[in-house]
Amino acid sequence: MRNAPVVEIRNVTRGLRPRVPFEKMAHAILGSQYELSLVICGDTLASSLNRTYRKKVYPANVLSFPIGKKEGEIFLNIRASEREARTFGIPAREHIAHLFVHGCFHLKGYMHGEKMEREEGRILRAFGFRRA
Repeated sequence: MRNAPVVEIRNVTRGLRPRVPFEKMAHAILGSQYELSLVICGDTLASSLNRTYRKKVYPANVLSFPIGKKEGEIFLNIRASEREARTFGIPAREHIAHLFVHGCFHLKGYMHGEKMEREEGRILRAFGFRRA
């Protein structure tokens, strides 16, 4: 039995990996038995996935794909995250953390709404982030 989730992080952009405690946040939300793949990507891959799986023609900021009950994949579009953070007037790191937490809660089965927002805020505060 594992004490921490398996979190594989792949950065397919040329940029640096954001300084966000992805592994610890995933553990807090998904539990120790979850296997998560996090792909840090850019607009091209996010647009392609959004078009294929959601029939949307713009680059998604985050996409979550459950693979099984204890396994999933998150694609986090770093470019869209940075653009949105500038628009919102918040630090990019804060917004990236929020989007990752948002994606994890979707993997856990949450749908958009007040309950999900409350839980996101609770986790973000626990890790020293404000609710973006």
